[in-house]
Amino acid sequence: MKLETVYTADAAPLGNGEVDLAIANFLADAASGNVAALFDLGVAYSTGSNGVVCDLVEAHKWFNLAASRGHEEAGWCRADVSDEMTAREIAEAQRRARRWLSEERRAA
Repeated sequence: MKLETVYTADAAPLGNGEVDLAIANFLADAASGNVAALFDLGVAYSTGSNGVVCDLVEAHKWFNLAASRGHEEAGWCRADVSDEMTAREIAEAQRRARRWLSEERRAA
């Protein structure tokens, strides 16, 4: 996946139109298959850190992707986040995760 695609598809820009460098690095690493980066993105979106707004749908997506690749803590965090989400929000998070996976496969 191209980094510029990752920027526009997965990261909300900061107020000045730029994506936080940590988030950009997490996204690039995630696109390269780094499971820890997937988890770090979940943490960032669940806490609203590193310049992103708290977004539980995005957090669930990233935790789900990390958990599906064997990151045990991500599974626990996904469950915690799910407790605060509606069924529709969880379904949307799952759709976004599937879409990210399909884009990742096409890029490979």
